[in-house]
Amino acid sequence: QVQLVESGGGFVQPGGSLKLSCTASGFLFNNYDMRWYRQAPGKEREMVATIDVTGRRKDYADSVKGRFIISRDNGKKIVYLQMNDLKPEDTGVYYCKLGSRDFWGQGTQVTVSS
Repeated sequence: QVQLVESGGGFVQPGGSLKLSCTASGFLFNNYDMRWYRQAPGKEREMVATIDVTGRRKDYADSVKGRFIISRDNGKKIVYLQMNDLKPEDTGVYYCKLGSRDFWGQGTQVTVSS
């Protein structure tokens, strides 16, 4: 069955960096766009970044443009989210999602605080 497992979250000070990973299994990874979402406390889940099957087309939420980079390794079936210049408002649970399908990982917590 479809499995998405996120890792790499943690606690970081403002201005710091983290790299999230999402390891996929149970489906043809190369055939699907992949997405990262996040959910801050008390807020709705929002899309952060998307990447197409080739890895060439990437889209970002305005709030993270220029700071976050999404990438993928089709051979390893992993999608990454490099997060730089982190801000307190980036705090939340980050989820990996299988394209437009309703399959999600369990999430990984990112906390940005001084």
